[in-house]
Amino acid sequence: MQNKFLYFPSSEFPSAKLLAAENMKLWPTTSADYRGLIADRDAPAPNGTIVVFHGNGGTAFDRGFYLKSLMELGFRVVLAEYPKYGGRPGKVGEKPFVADGLETVRLAYEQYGEPLYLLGESLGCGVAAAVARQTSVPIAGILLITPWDTLAAVAKSLFPFLPVTLLLTDKYDNIGNLQTFKGKISVVGSERDEILPIKHGHNLFQSLPEGKKRMWVIRGAGHNDWPSYADASLWKEMTDFVKIDKISQAKY
Repeated sequence: MQNKFLYFPSSEFPSAKLLAAENMKLWPTTSADYRGLIADRDAPAPNGTIVVFHGNGGTAFDRGFYLKSLMELGFRVVLAEYPKYGGRPGKVGEKPFVADGLETVRLAYEQYGEPLYLLGESLGCGVAAAVARQTSVPIAGILLITPWDTLAAVAKSLFPFLPVTLLLTDKYDNIGNLQTFKGKISVVGSERDEILPIKHGHNLFQSLPEGKKRMWVIRGAGHNDWPSYADASLWKEMTDFVKIDKISQAKY
């Protein structure tokens, strides 16, 4: 029951034709053991690399808008793909997703170096937060879009008359996982989020250490249509907040 509620995997492998049409390519290989997608062209990335963990619906291929928005701001973007999604083998669940994310981040760091940032969207916020806590790779900053506090808190608000905390095998405790993070965190919520009500984003934000956090609320946006409300100024503000400046980057 938990997995049916949390995960909506797609087995569709992104074909060469589809990738070419969206100016993407598989990363880091060209075969079925790929771990994500990147732009098919080299572009300057003076601000570093952002690894994106997407939401539970669709695949990394559906998140091409991250490439456009973030590459224009001087970032390299890796659209991480989960096990069981996008034709990849494996199982769904917090443990396999986080283990896979740790390896993806390690490879991205090995290939591209520093600074490296994490971006989580919806379910991906839970993966990004857990990866940030467990990885030995230095993470320069984190961006969280439509996040929540803990999976148990969300489940309890949706099913108040069920013992949901006893039924969950996946925890996704974003509050606990981010308590020890030393870098800056941008939090972006949707005002009319019907899947993860904005109160859960506020709860998470309030739990984060003072001085290293900032939150934006996208007015009028829902859980899935927020990209159409996110203008260039929002992308710039949320990345500028976590971004390491050139002087610090030289010492990073």
